[in-house]
Amino acid sequence: MVTLKATGIVVEYNPFHNGHLHHVQEAKKRTGADVMIAVMSGNFLQRGEPAFVDKWTRAEMALRSGVDLVFELPYRFATANAPLFAKGAIKLLDAAHCCAYCFGSEDGSIQPFLDSLELIEQHRDSYDEAVKEAMASGVSYPKALNMAYIQVLASSQKMEPPVDLAKPNNILGYHYMEAARDLHSQMIPVTIPRIVAQYHDDAIAGNAIASATGIRKTFFSSASLEEVSGFLPEATEHLLHNWQQERSVFGSWDYFYPYLRLIIVREGPSRLASIADIVEGMENAIYKAALSNQTFGAFMEQIKSKRYTWTRIQRMITHILTGFTSSLRDDITEPSYLRLLGMTSKGKDYLNRTKKELKLPLISKVASYQDLSLSADIRASDIYALGIAQKSGNAKLGLDYLNRPLILES
Repeated sequence: MVTLKATGIVVEYNPFHNGHLHHVQEAKKRTGADVMIAVMSGNFLQRGEPAFVDKWTRAEMALRSGVDLVFELPYRFATANAPLFAKGAIKLLDAAHCCAYCFGSEDGSIQPFLDSLELIEQHRDSYDEAVKEAMASGVSYPKALNMAYIQVLASSQKMEPPVDLAKPNNILGYHYMEAARDLHSQMIPVTIPRIVAQYHDDAIAGNAIASATGIRKTFFSSASLEEVSGFLPEATEHLLHNWQQERSVFGSWDYFYPYLRLIIVREGPSRLASIADIVEGMENAIYKAALSNQTFGAFMEQIKSKRYTWTRIQRMITHILTGFTSSLRDDITEPSYLRLLGMTSKGKDYLNRTKKELKLPLISKVASYQDLSLSADIRASDIYALGIAQKSGNAKLGLDYLNRPLILES
C-alpha cells in the first residue's frame, strides 16, 4: 500500500480567511504533503474567548479550502497558555502520524527557532529562575518568559536574539518546537512568514489578507459580512452568511456576558476560587466587577492589571462560564484521543490506511467513548450554543452526539 505523507497545522480559524488559505497551500507545497491535517480549537479559544462560529462550521471552512482532516484540540489545551496549548496540539499531530508540522511566524525561518531552543536548554536553570523572579515582580507570564529570554541572551553574549520571542506567532512556534522535542517526535518543523497582516493588525480595505482579529473587529463594528468579504475565501463567506441567517449573532463576550455575570453572582467568591486558573484572590475582583458592571468591556476594565493580561483574565472567566475547575484541569494532563470533526475523501483514505497505527484512540462518535476531557469538550459546546442562541432562541444542544464527522467527497 502506498504511504500518504501528512503535514500537520495547528489552527483556530476564527474565521478561516485568505491568510489561512495561503498557509495551507504553502505548507502543502513546502513539505510535499499528500494530506493536510489540522488540529483545531473547539468552541472556546486560546485567548479565552468564544469562537466566532462553532467548531463544525469552522471545520467545514477548512475542508472546503485545502485541509483533509480536522481533529479537535480538547478544551483543556485549547484554552491553556502557550506551552500547554502547543503541547496538546503537537501530541495530536504526532499521534496522527504527521511527517511534518508547519506554523506561521513573524520570523519566517526555522533556524532561529532551533538556535533559541538550544540557547535556552543550555541555560535552563538560569532561565527558569529568571522566569520565577520576573513573575514574583508582578509582570505577566508572557512578559516574564520574554524577560528571562533576554536575560539569557545577555549572559550568552549573543549580539542578536536567535528569534524575537516578543512576537505572538514566534512565541507559539517556539513552544511547538519545544513540545515536539520533549515528545521526541520525528516530525520535521517548517515555518512560513506571515504576510501583509500581523496578528493584531486592523483589516485594511483593498488588501486581500487581514488578521482574524482585524476581520472580527471590522465585522463587529458594522455587523456586515460584506465589509469583510474581500478577506475571505468563497467557502468561508458562504458558510458565514448561512450562520448569520440561521442564528443572527456571532460568538463574542458581549453576547455571552449576561450568562457569565449570572454565574459569577450566583456562585460567589468562595466557589469561584475552585475554578481553573483563578489565583491570588482574583475571585474577589471578578465578583466585585460583575456586581457593578452592566457590560463586558466595563467588567474587564475594572479587573485588568499589569500582572494579569486581558487574555489571562479571559481564560479565567471562560473556565467560570464552562465550570472547568482546578481539580478537573489537574486530572487532564495529556490529550487522550483524536476527535474527528471532518474529512475529505483523501483524508478518509489516509485514515483507512493509518488507523491501526494511530498513537491515540480515534473518536468519531462521542457516545462510544468515556473520558474526562471529552466530557469537558461536550459541556463547552452546549454552553457555547446557549450563548449564541440568546437572540435566535434556537439553542442547538447535544450537537456533539448528533453531529457525525463531516465527509466532503471529491
